[in-house]
Amino acid sequence: MGKYDKIFNSDKTLKESLSSDEAVAAIAVVTAAADSSLEEVDPDLLADILWGLEVFEEYSDDELLETLDKVIVLAEENGLGVLFKTANNVLTEDLLLDAYAAGVSVLVDEDELRIPKGKTTLLKKLQEALEIDDEEAKEIVDEVIAAFEEVEDEDFAEDEDETGLEDSSPNLYESPSGNFTLLIPVDVQQGGRVQTQEGLVNFSDDSGTLLRIDYYPLSSQKTEEIDSVGQEEYLRSLLLNKYVPQTIVANLPDAQVKYTEYLEDALEGAYFVLVDMPEGSKISKTGNNGTATKFNAYRGLLAFIYGDFLYVVSNQRSFLDGEKPGSVEEEAEGIKQNVLNFVDTIEFT
Repeated sequence: MGKYDKIFNSDKTLKESLSSDEAVAAIAVVTAAADSSLEEVDPDLLADILWGLEVFEEYSDDELLETLDKVIVLAEENGLGVLFKTANNVLTEDLLLDAYAAGVSVLVDEDELRIPKGKTTLLKKLQEALEIDDEEAKEIVDEVIAAFEEVEDEDFAEDEDETGLEDSSPNLYESPSGNFTLLIPVDVQQGGRVQTQEGLVNFSDDSGTLLRIDYYPLSSQKTEEIDSVGQEEYLRSLLLNKYVPQTIVANLPDAQVKYTEYLEDALEGAYFVLVDMPEGSKISKTGNNGTATKFNAYRGLLAFIYGDFLYVVSNQRSFLDGEKPGSVEEEAEGIKQNVLNFVDTIEFT
């Protein structure tokens, strides 16, 4: 039996039916959980992705989250295969392509704007299960990636306005949510990039600088969960069970956590992890045969809570041609200090 046969070849269906919109959401949930688990599926992240689809454009935040919560519970109670079979039976011909687009959207690497190599088999199995021909499937993948590129371009343009790249404060970045400001740590005039999406800002340049801030507003439900399990355990679980698998390992299957540490005295409690990312650098070298190979990298992630927001701040170190990393402890300490120094430049409001 193949890896995905249990999901896409199930004969069982739910006792209750799904609406057509719920079926599309179900395909996204199944695709997101196929290589991991339902526990690692973040409804808020899925909602951000699915709002880009026409079928959900009239949904409010609460309506889409309610739909996702429903299908996730059904998957937990009945299994991904049963949910997929039920959704597939419900989908009308005009919504099949929307459902496939939902699955594609979940798998897109938002940094590289492509489908990661490790996800191509899953995507092909989804295509076959939905009985979509190769030409249509390619068109949808191209359209979804083009949509991601358009959003990134719009975000960058908005960021130029919001950060004052063309006004009297060219070096200042202000979060659209109004929760923090900081001096831009890259030189935009020399090719530095400020890229934003909902809930994150990424600073990078061609010399290998990569600094990123992810931020999430804390709901009362999340606050209760933190109080219940404790801040250290919540931050640890967030990084190791959600953020690293979904943001890094999903795109770099060989990446792995090498070091963890809870910093009790930093930021009233912060959790740090170091991730080894083989060929995970944004910088590459081109061999004699013209093939580009990315350098290895380490990424440090620091999760903490400030005010009404949860933050994950990261810094990446690339090992250029011939450079060897020091011990894990040495690298962890250096990158951890870089992250903490970067956090010191952030003015939280």
